[in-house]
Amino acid sequence: MTDDLFDPPARPAARQPAQRRGPRRVSAAYLERAALHYLERFAASTAALRRVLMRKVDMSAAAHGTDRAQGAEWVEALISRYQQSGLLNDRVYAEGKVASLHRRGGSTRTIRQKMAAKGVDADLVDAALGELARELGDAEEGSTDLRAAHAYARRRRLGPFRPEAEREARRDKDLATLARAGFDFDTAARIVDAADPDEILR
Repeated sequence: MTDDLFDPPARPAARQPAQRRGPRRVSAAYLERAALHYLERFAASTAALRRVLMRKVDMSAAAHGTDRAQGAEWVEALISRYQQSGLLNDRVYAEGKVASLHRRGGSTRTIRQKMAAKGVDADLVDAALGELARELGDAEEGSTDLRAAHAYARRRRLGPFRPEAEREARRDKDLATLARAGFDFDTAARIVDAADPDEILR
């Protein structure tokens, strides 16, 4: 009988951690695949898509020595084609994003800041805010922000959405929270001090 019958079974080799692949070498075809994949997952402004693609171009240039200028030309050609086909449309993007941010309680000031960070032209943002006000029937100046403040307070349980016993003690804190969210004092006070918050929207 051989000794190896009594040897403990060999342990399986430890799995090596997966090696992270480095940046891909960009080509016109690769950038198009990356652009379409991104647009399938996210609504995007022209500036956002350009930023994503140029990051890939820059990483490829650093890792593989590819021509950054050539990569930038491919990116601009893609963007131009997508704009002409309607796949990229900053006006439609602005309208959808502005409406979405407003529903979540975004103030006009906050919406403008977020859209600027996305690279959307200020005139398109103003037009989208105007269209939103028309859709909501907000003829009175500040009504759109009042609706947003109402939505924000409801979501955060501020002011009249708190238990009655907590309202007075938390008033200043709730006003400050609304101010940090971009609402002016009058708008914040109308929401926080409302006996019936739904009544002010009627």
